[in-house]
Amino acid sequence: MGKAVIVAGHICIDITPVFPEGKREKISDILMPGKLIETKSVSVSTGGTVANTGLAMKLLGADVRLMGKVGKDDFGEMICSILKRYEAGNDMIMAEDVVSSYSVVIAIPGIDRVFLHCPGANDTYTAADLPKERLQETDLFHFGYPPLMQSMYIDSGSGLLEIMKLAKSCGCATSLDMAAVDPNSEAGRADWFSILKKVIPYTDFFVPSIEELCYMIDRERFEEWQKRAGGRDITEVIELEGDIRPLADKCMELGCKVLLLKCGAPGLYFRTAPEKVIKEIPDRLGLDATAWAGREGFEKSYKPDRILSGTGAGDTSIAAFLTAMLEGDTPEECVRLAAAEGACCVSAYDALSGLLPLNELKARIEKGWEKN
Repeated sequence: MGKAVIVAGHICIDITPVFPEGKREKISDILMPGKLIETKSVSVSTGGTVANTGLAMKLLGADVRLMGKVGKDDFGEMICSILKRYEAGNDMIMAEDVVSSYSVVIAIPGIDRVFLHCPGANDTYTAADLPKERLQETDLFHFGYPPLMQSMYIDSGSGLLEIMKLAKSCGCATSLDMAAVDPNSEAGRADWFSILKKVIPYTDFFVPSIEELCYMIDRERFEEWQKRAGGRDITEVIELEGDIRPLADKCMELGCKVLLLKCGAPGLYFRTAPEKVIKEIPDRLGLDATAWAGREGFEKSYKPDRILSGTGAGDTSIAAFLTAMLEGDTPEECVRLAAAEGACCVSAYDALSGLLPLNELKARIEKGWEKN
């Protein structure tokens, strides 16, 4: 396709115990103090935006450089070794005196994932880790998971703002993904509304989940959603008109150009700005401003062949969306492909094994792939 991409930000090693199949209603049905839980095996794979979105885009045909940061330790060696299998590890940073990031992913069939996470080297990532000469050669810069990177949210988000400004100054179109925030953590106490107010004007494609966005810009609404859900997944109880669209309105007021909200199993919501705003996206991306201007919709999810784990489903959906956009597809087609790739992803325990090329997704959709 000829367009160069950098995917930067958070990367880790994911350790995912494989639980016996069979849907459970609550995590307490299987995880209880003092109980021995037998698992079938374990999946060890790379995780985080750099690995999930970056490698997925590479597998889908994009020209991608991965720029994450790990420590010089066993997990760091494992991460770089996995990336090298995809010929994608040359731009990684291996730093002294930091540990590599890891996650233990509790992915019980039928229940949203729980993560035990060590941020490690991600906490030390800064704009200085991005070579300016590489950015100047890049058409699209995608950055992900700043809530899991301390250097991105301390000091009122100055680190994240510096990175997005740097990418913009080098002529890149920019894309930003977020991550879930632990309310009791340092990241949970950050003023995310203030951070996003500063960062969104330097962001062309904003692609968070609906829960992440709501926590960051409307805490009172988020707490109401939690009460309404009563321990279930929030996406099971929210509605387009009364819940999703008001948050999208706030994003557009902050200067959002293209918004894609991951809404879990129900699907994906998208909204784009008027044409004069879309035209602010760098020309080197080759975006048809008329085709992308003033669009809105909700794309229901496709029925997966099976559900093993949601690990990486949001990241790979974003990968399909961005890759299709680089190939010149319409926003509606990009969102359809994002929803379809997410359905493929959940059929495997890791983020990449279940992926299908975009042309195969299009063919399956045309044949009448059933939606939820």
